[in-house]
Amino acid sequence: TFTVKRKNSFNQPLFLGPAPEAELNPYARIIVDEARRRGIEIDIDDAEAGLFTLTQGGRRVRCRESLSDLTSAVSMTLCQDKQLTHRTLARAGLNLPAQQLAGSPQENAAFLKRHGSLVVKPVDGEQGHGVSVDLRNAEDMEEAIRRARQFDQRVLLESFHQGLDLRVVVIGYEVVAAAVRRPAEVIGDGSHSIGELIEAQSRRRQAATGGESRIPLDEETQRCLRDAGFELDSVLPQGERLAVRRTANLHTGGTLEDVTDQLHPELKEAAVRAARALDIPVVGLDLLVPGADQPDHVFIEANERVGLANHHPQPTAERFIDLLFPLSQNANLSGATHQSEQERK
Repeated sequence: TFTVKRKNSFNQPLFLGPAPEAELNPYARIIVDEARRRGIEIDIDDAEAGLFTLTQGGRRVRCRESLSDLTSAVSMTLCQDKQLTHRTLARAGLNLPAQQLAGSPQENAAFLKRHGSLVVKPVDGEQGHGVSVDLRNAEDMEEAIRRARQFDQRVLLESFHQGLDLRVVVIGYEVVAAAVRRPAEVIGDGSHSIGELIEAQSRRRQAATGGESRIPLDEETQRCLRDAGFELDSVLPQGERLAVRRTANLHTGGTLEDVTDQLHPELKEAAVRAARALDIPVVGLDLLVPGADQPDHVFIEANERVGLANHHPQPTAERFIDLLFPLSQNANLSGATHQSEQERK
């Protein structure tokens, strides 16, 4: 009886059943939930694809997760094509790795000789698919090129740079969140094989991310293990940590550590310059840095559909809805401001 009388947003599903957005992935759902809190009308166009439409008054915006009508097709192309991203950011005077398209084995070997270690990636790719890192010999490089061509026939070679993988989220040309992304790792227990540890860790990551994160048992994972002197059936000693991927992408089992409050002012400035160069209102920028609190950096790529749900506790969804519907900002905000003013007085 109490529950019936006290129906609210938390127990409402008991009465109405799951809403259409229940089928959305976490990246779309965090935005839809914030829109609902503000009284914005929501239409789910394709839950599986993360497509929805938000309407308030005479304003209507279609979204696919954090990609919205506000991002132009040109800006989207500049992010998707990593060659164009590189040239655009270079013209803006930003720090970038050396880069060239994969060509003949002789040309590729010459590029490898100049830089010592390479990253191989498809020109148009996402979620870490087809990316191989820290390649130091021609045989591994050519095999990585072959794997990358499964995602795009055009493949890029880039000079490899040591550092932490930093994701910076820029919304409305302001830095909203930053996180260090760490590659997937397992911890030995002295009894289970590395393959079994990876499968167990994958199950935990899938449960924690709504199925969005898992560690693939592919050639790249096996290469990382071989370079460390292990195989999938090796038993890792008790307590020993082992990185099983070199890329820190969330979709391949990586984890994130929020560093927004530690971000160096020069990194913030560089991220905003990059967003303005790409002319994109919402973007996730990937950099390699020695530390989030240090100014040194190299830009790696830009993501036009950044996963806002990855950056808790930063208010990414709130700032995204602020951008789409400026007049929808919570009345609580003005109320809180008024209250804080009264307290100061």
